Amino acid sequence: MPDVAYVSEVRIERVKGPLRRAYLPAEKEPVLFGVHGAVAAHYGVTPDISEPHATTLDYVVAAAAG
Repeated sequence: MPDVAYVSEVRIERVKGPLRRAYLPAEKEPVLFGVHGAVAAHYGVTPDISEPHATTLDYVVAAAAG
């Protein structure tokens, strides 16, 4: 079996409700994850509860499409 080529060092902090702060390699500032649109509506989250942010699913789709 070949040696491991890369181990991602990521740290996630829950801020409030669905809002999370992700510390990612090579990024100077943390990335915010949350909910918006139909996802927010599904979970009953309104903008007064949590400011809209891209979901983790948005990032997965963007990464796969790249």
